[in-house]
Amino acid sequence: MDQLNIIKAIKEVGTIKRFLPSEFGNDVDKTHAVEPAKTMFASKAKIRRAIEAEGIPYTYVASNCFAGFFLPSLGQPGLTAPPRDKIVIAGDGNAKAVFVKEEDIGTFTIKAVDDPRTLNKILYLRLPANTYSVNELVALWEKKIGKTLEKTYITEEEVLKKIAESSFPVTILLSTGHSIFVKGDQTNFEIGPDGVEASELYPEVKYTTVEEYLSQYI
Repeated sequence: MDQLNIIKAIKEVGTIKRFLPSEFGNDVDKTHAVEPAKTMFASKAKIRRAIEAEGIPYTYVASNCFAGFFLPSLGQPGLTAPPRDKIVIAGDGNAKAVFVKEEDIGTFTIKAVDDPRTLNKILYLRLPANTYSVNELVALWEKKIGKTLEKTYITEEEVLKKIAESSFPVTILLSTGHSIFVKGDQTNFEIGPDGVEASELYPEVKYTTVEEYLSQYI
């Protein structure tokens, strides 16, 4: 919430051309999160409303999943490389998420900074080659290593029970994962007139694909 002070300063100075708040993740106005992720997303939404109320020009960046956080372990706690024997999958594994290398998030963001097409818009990094369900991600990894993983599916009820029984900061990780991988909050809506998609605006950017990213672990 320190960004409220930044908003105040921007308003006082009056010369800032555009503000990109520190958000980077899900679109915080389109989530079905449970606590404590619900409160975390709500606090980011509060920053959005404050920016809009002050009439400050903005671009919100919905970068979705940081590849460096999710892909090395395929979402398995404690792993530093994708599993080669078994994997636990939350929900039915069919909700699609988007995985973007951090350097590519930076590239798209810099391009959007002074682009009139992104003014007062949400920049979605919904990259076609990087949009996968967990089931699709596991299938890709299995193809790369030539081996079938043992899969254990955890129902949404079990996920919610685990969130309720856990303590901070585990609850943040679990509830955010529930939003992304069970509810599908990164892809379960159409991009409306208030948003633009990064790879459509900047087709010249050769971003790292999920397939290319996973190849480093072969």
